[in-house]
Amino acid sequence: MENKAAYSVCIDPMLKKRDDFEDILEERRNSSDLRYALRCYTPVLYKNLIPCDANALKTMVLQSDQVHYVISQVSKETGRTAEDLQEEASGIVEEMAHRLQLSTVRFFAFALSKVFKTLFKSICVNEDGIQRLQQAIHEHPVVLLPSHRSYMDFLLMSLILYTYDLALPVIAAGMDFMGMKVVGEMLRMSGAFFIRRSFGGDKLYWAVFSEYVKTILKNGLAPVEFFLEGTRSRTSKSLTPKLGLLNIAMDPFLKGEVFDISLVPVSISYERILEETLYAREMLGVPKPKESTSGLFKARKILSEDYGSIHVYFGQPVSVRSLAEGRVNRCQFSLTPRHIPKRAGEDVQTFVNEAAYRLVRAQEENMVLKPWVLLASILLQSEDLESGIPLAELTEQALWLRDLCRQYGGFLHWPDHMTPSEVVSSSLTLHHGLVRISEGKVHLALNEEAQAGPVTPEEQVLNRAVPVMICTSYRNQALHVFVRPALLATAVHTAATNNKQEVFNTFSFLRNLFANEFILCPNATVQDFEEACFLLEKTGVVQLNQQEIIVTHRGHRTMGFLSRMLLPFIQGYQMVCAFLCEEATDALTEKEFVLAVRTFFIKKLRAGTLRYPEVLSSDLQKNALAALLRLGAVRKVKRAEQTSLKVNKVTINSLEDTLGGKLPTPKAATARL
Repeated sequence: MENKAAYSVCIDPMLKKRDDFEDILEERRNSSDLRYALRCYTPVLYKNLIPCDANALKTMVLQSDQVHYVISQVSKETGRTAEDLQEEASGIVEEMAHRLQLSTVRFFAFALSKVFKTLFKSICVNEDGIQRLQQAIHEHPVVLLPSHRSYMDFLLMSLILYTYDLALPVIAAGMDFMGMKVVGEMLRMSGAFFIRRSFGGDKLYWAVFSEYVKTILKNGLAPVEFFLEGTRSRTSKSLTPKLGLLNIAMDPFLKGEVFDISLVPVSISYERILEETLYAREMLGVPKPKESTSGLFKARKILSEDYGSIHVYFGQPVSVRSLAEGRVNRCQFSLTPRHIPKRAGEDVQTFVNEAAYRLVRAQEENMVLKPWVLLASILLQSEDLESGIPLAELTEQALWLRDLCRQYGGFLHWPDHMTPSEVVSSSLTLHHGLVRISEGKVHLALNEEAQAGPVTPEEQVLNRAVPVMICTSYRNQALHVFVRPALLATAVHTAATNNKQEVFNTFSFLRNLFANEFILCPNATVQDFEEACFLLEKTGVVQLNQQEIIVTHRGHRTMGFLSRMLLPFIQGYQMVCAFLCEEATDALTEKEFVLAVRTFFIKKLRAGTLRYPEVLSSDLQKNALAALLRLGAVRKVKRAEQTSLKVNKVTINSLEDTLGGKLPTPKAATARL
């Protein structure tokens, strides 16, 4: 009972019972796309207000007190005239602003309806979530926070809202989409507003940008949509949330300009991702192609492929007012006029950061997992990727993992009307480019990529890694379900004894090390440990008492699977430490780091001293460096015009030994059990 009580504290109140789905493509297949695109569209608006047009919004921004104040401050600091700065501000708004037009939305509705019917079997939406969203839009300003795994995400979101007669959102998009000429302008007319990826200390740009977003929210002109992760996840793992736009979105409530704001996490799950090969190559160092209209038309060949189903889950609207209650003293915002930009206090920054993690966790919990995610997880753990696993054994393991996933709370979509063999066969057929079946065994399709001309040994390693990287991205979709139990299983295996405190210390060390790798909420180490203990005890994997964690006889299979799930990350981080000890020089810069590490890893893979090709992922390598910087094992040192990496070899050696299981892990700073 004690553990159940502890676990109930860990369950986030945002995560409620899940809704049923409706396939919106079913109606599209049985009725006219033209009639659908031209149908009567009368969305419910915030407090039934009359929306203003895009030009009126730009005028409101440029005439705002905040923009005028920042113009006067920048004028004093730089000596530029107010008229000159006002003209610059006007140019920023023109470059940024959306020009939402219903006629363009109707065109996209018609075109996308045809494309999606070709690409996907179904697009399933939770209707209860749509009804909750409709109510939220009517009562409060709304911020939509979709997960981001594909270029399709924001087009899909707008299509769904149009289908259900909901107010169309204005969407924060990167400037790189503007380079797509015709398509870029059409996106602008579909509600996209374009922001620079970074604007450093440009006070005027920040003032115009933040005022633009806040004006839309304060006046309830439209739902605002942006991606909390800041960019698409190429690995299908959730990325550490970026806080800039969330800070801006919460500001009108914190300053008392609106009664409340509703934040709506949205989980978009793809059975097969259109960009899977592109992402794998990006992670292996092949540059991302520039967005262009011609590139879009070259991608038309994907229309001949089957990409399975999409599930879109609109989560419970989260009240900023409820989140802030007892956490933030809003009186601090009354001490200066609202239009004067002021750096938020530490309590506000902590509040926004913790809220962001909770929202991404809510996205993860409502991600729908398909059977292929389980099959990919099993295939990647096989002893030999080339020899594979017998089909009957793969099916048996998939059923075992299906039950474990459900017991751990995974949102698994397993077709119950099909036999297990049919489910596995259907998944393998959908992902036919990744797997082969020969002599009754299933294995990854390695060494099958056609190459023009001779191939170097390094290129051969990278080519073999492509299907592994793609498979890894599907396995990653399930990591949020297993990561806490996996951290505990690894801690139990590597701790010197079964002592609960010692296991907790190891768990705490691993959790801290991988804080950039997984969504692990700040200041929640004890809650995560208790959740992991509860899940392993509930499923009969371990027995707990006050002093010890003991693995049961039937728990070894689960403990082995969970530990192997984290092994690529552990070996990847360990080998980054090995690289920094063996080959890093004082002149190594952050820009050179990934290329140098990749070269080192390729050498180790060719020599057979590195097992997992997925460690070639630049995402893992950058996360490892971020962790080492955070832990003080590496420092950034400015030299001339470059920033180089200064390695503390004693600390790095210690970490390498710890990850290799040679030494006990450092004691946790706060072990409150």
